[in-house]
Amino acid sequence: MSTQTPAKRPNTFLELIFNIVIPSVILMKLSGDEYLGSVNALIIALLFPLCFGLYDFIKNKSMNFISLLGFISTLLTGGIGLFELDVEWLAIKEAAIPSAIGLVVLISGFWGKPLIAKIMLNPILFNLDLIYQTLSNNNKTDEFKSKIQWANHLLSTTFVFSAVMNYLLAKWIVVSPAGTTEFNEQLGEMTLLSYPVIAIPSLIMLITIMFYVVKSLTKLTGLKLDQIFNGE
Repeated sequence: MSTQTPAKRPNTFLELIFNIVIPSVILMKLSGDEYLGSVNALIIALLFPLCFGLYDFIKNKSMNFISLLGFISTLLTGGIGLFELDVEWLAIKEAAIPSAIGLVVLISGFWGKPLIAKIMLNPILFNLDLIYQTLSNNNKTDEFKSKIQWANHLLSTTFVFSAVMNYLLAKWIVVSPAGTTEFNEQLGEMTLLSYPVIAIPSLIMLITIMFYVVKSLTKLTGLKLDQIFNGE
């Protein structure tokens, strides 16, 4: 058995603090001329997710596709604010990032390598050797592949939901011209609201999909949960 230690993912609490809470507070509370000013506040606020992403990249020696898109998204947000582009571009950008991820997820299924299999069917979590062997013995491998394909489609819909909600949230909240204090404050409010309005529902969808995959495994293999999951 391999003793290779997987790369540790960042602490979720720290991700929220550096990517959402601190930037939002800076944008909403320190953008006035009596504090940092709109330009400086925007630059400093965006430095936190950028630096955190760079730290994660250096620590784990890799950057996955979703992390890369998040990095690009932060740069685009800064560009829209600093170059004072039409705020419509912010709404488009907010929708474009999850749309791109959803498209990659969908295409991965048609290529025969559904991304959800890489995300969920982790050898650290699942007893894959036993699962695949049992599926083969029961002649259920193809049926399980079709289940995974369906789960992959469901995963892509979570990003469609995120794209639509990101666009609507940006349109509803960020209405002031870029480069103004009001724009920064509204951007901070949008960032803060994105977690309860978008991230939490998306997480619930993801948990539901994982439940569907596990339920399919128990049905097709006849194995119990303690056999499907690694006990270590």
